[in-house]
This record gives sequence, C-alpha cells and structure tokens, in this order.
Amino acid sequence: MRLLPIAVAIASTLTVCTHAAEADPAAAPPDIKTIHCGHLIDTDAGKLLGESTIVVEGARIREVRPGRADVANAKQRFDLPASTCLPGLIDSHVHLTMEFGPTTYSDKFRLNPADFAIRSTVYAKRTLDAGFTTVRNLADNDDDSIALRNAINAGIVPGPRIFTAGRAIGSTGGHADFTDGYRKDLAGDPGPKDGIVNSPEDAWKAVRQHYKDGADAIKIMPSGGVLDESNSVDNAQMTIEEIKAVVAAAHDYGFTVAAHAHGAEGIRRAIVGGVDSIEHGTYMDDADMKLAKEHGTWLVPTIIAGKTAEEQAKIPGRYPPQVAAKALLVGPIIQATAGKAYKAGVKIAFGTDAGVYPHGQNAREFKYMVEAGMPPMFVIQAATTHAAQLLKHEKDLGSIAPGKFADVIAVDGNPIDDVALLQKIGFVMKAGVVYK
Repeated sequence: MRLLPIAVAIASTLTVCTHAAEADPAAAPPDIKTIHCGHLIDTDAGKLLGESTIVVEGARIREVRPGRADVANAKQRFDLPASTCLPGLIDSHVHLTMEFGPTTYSDKFRLNPADFAIRSTVYAKRTLDAGFTTVRNLADNDDDSIALRNAINAGIVPGPRIFTAGRAIGSTGGHADFTDGYRKDLAGDPGPKDGIVNSPEDAWKAVRQHYKDGADAIKIMPSGGVLDESNSVDNAQMTIEEIKAVVAAAHDYGFTVAAHAHGAEGIRRAIVGGVDSIEHGTYMDDADMKLAKEHGTWLVPTIIAGKTAEEQAKIPGRYPPQVAAKALLVGPIIQATAGKAYKAGVKIAFGTDAGVYPHGQNAREFKYMVEAGMPPMFVIQAATTHAAQLLKHEKDLGSIAPGKFADVIAVDGNPIDDVALLQKIGFVMKAGVVYK
C-alpha cells in the first residue's frame, strides 16, 4: 500500500534533479572561440571589410564584430592580422571516391569497393585542407561516398561536409553505365537498382532506390560524356519523359537534381525537364542559355576538368583512343562557354569535377573562371553564397553570419586582388573545429 507514494517521491526527486541540472549554467559552459581577421569578405553583400572579429559558439557563428574585439570568456583566440577571412568554400561537383590516373581503366577490375573507400579518406582530407568545407559528391560506383559521408559526420575521419548523389542515373550504354567497355559476359544488363533506366517507370524506381540507400541528391546523365568508353561526348541519352520522371520523383523526396550535360540537346531536355543544375554545359548554345535563365537553372562549369582532360589526352596511352578524342574536343571549348553564360546572365555555382584532376587542387578553378571574364568577387560568391543556394542550404552555409555554421577559412593577402591566393589556404575551421 506504500508503494505508490514511494514511487511518486522518487519520480519527484528525479524531476527536480533533472531540472536543476538543466538550469545550472556552470554544468555546460559555452564553447566560445574568437577569430581576429585583418580583413573579412562579406559574401552576402559582395564587399571586402576591414579588421573584424568572428565570435564562434560551438559549431555556429554567434556574432561578427567590426574591429578587434576581446571576448572575455573565449576559450581559444586565433589571431590572423595579415589574413583575409572568408566562408568555407563549397565545391558543387566532386568525386571523392576516385582519382584518375594511368591505371584508372584497369583498376575497376583489380580494386575492391573497400580500396576505393579507404583512398577516399585521403582525398577528403586533402579537400578540407584546401579550404573546401562542403562538397556535393556527384556519383560513385558503389555508394562508397555515402559511407564516407557517414564516417565524416561521426567524426571518424576528417573531411568536408558531404551531400552525395550516390550512383549516377542514366540510360543503357550511356555515360552513367559503368559497364561501358566491358566484354559481354561481364557487362550484364544493369537496371534501376544500379542507376540505369530506360523508361519513366525505371526512373521512379531508381530515385526511390537512392532514397533507400541514403543519398542526399540525384545526378543524371542526359548526354554523352568524356571519360566513359563510348564514342560520343554530346549525344542526347535520356528522353524528356525520363528526365521529368526523375525530377518529379526526386522533388517528392526533397532531392535536388544535377544533370551532367555537354551537348546542346541534352542540356535543353534537362532544363525543360526541370533539373536544378547543368554540370559542364560545354556546348550550351544561346537558346540553352535563354532557357536556363527562364527556368532559373544553375550552371556548374567545371573548367578545370575540361582543361585537365585535354592535357591528359595529349599523353600517348593515358586514355583509350575514343576517350582521348572526346577530351580534345571538350577541353578548348568549356572555358569560353562558361564566360559566355556568365555574360548572358545564367546563374553560376562553383564546381570542379575533382577526381578528374588530383584532389586538393580545387581552387585552381577560380583562376580559370576569372580568365573567362568573371570578376573575382563573383567567383568567390559562386563558391559560397551561390553554391549554398544551389544546395538549398543557404540558411546554414555560404557566408560568415550569425546562426550559420562556423565554416571559416583564411588566406594571407587579398584574394580579390589575386584570386590565385585561394590555392594557399592557411587556416581552416569547419563547424567550429580547427583542422588547419
């Protein structure tokens, strides 16, 4: 008969103790850090500011103060009086689980998925050290980028924040068909579970499979590509109906859709089909640019990938003959197209196709974009505010502002005067943790 009162008393004691712990500020003192910057780039306003102090609490920015401000309870203070601070950079197009080299085309027969996954941890660290605190990984072969993302999020390995598309989606024999070039008994007939679709129904199944697998975005291949073992770089490889089905399914699940597309017709179909971004866009013509503006479609130029492929194609034996021929076509065109798209008013976000060139060299793209006619501040915004908008994470990323993730990098000198300085990042903070 006395059990109920005793139980009530115990419950009351537990409640009081819990509330007391929650109310005691001494139990969990705030983790405050300050960064004193000689200059700060306000990417929201597109302005270079003078001396500034960034106050970080935990993983986010608490405030930004003009001048050199002292915060009494700061646990760590980083003094960077000769440096320019800016938001952590975003590369909207990477492949962290691979890196092209002399043995790439035979590696897929000799290496296991675990080999690629282990190598990806090295590529991820290089990318973070280069100042890229967030990336969008646009395709792998075995969902190994999903495992890499999870390991980084769990703090097991260092790397950038990853939004991954898992496997690419495309048609039989197209740029997404990883069995291109295989002999017949090995090629088989990949289907929607493998990202290979040949109807709107297949498209829905493939997107739903990506949701099940844990992807963050969708990547489709509506045109030919450079580095696969087929012959065409620019032919259309998905119907508008298939593209619309992918987009409808993807948007149902909250995914954005990136479309690899070199050829003008593939680009047109992708834009009309409702994709969020065109990747590469090599043969984008005036009509495509007009459509992109009308639909609000982003372009991610990846100039460095075209230039690297062209350079590698000139080395005898580096690529299969049909791949080399395609690379020599795309390389000289892609930069000029990007510059023309900028002048036409197409929305542009920064992306490099890292993995086609060595990881960690992502910032070389800035120089190529400036050479194409884009102002230095614009290309920095392309890798911060624009890329954050493309990812639909502008509330958390893209600028140094209260409430956003404390992703802060610093470089000696002024990158507005010399954008190549962004290839020499001296300080890297991601979500309040200093990695470099």
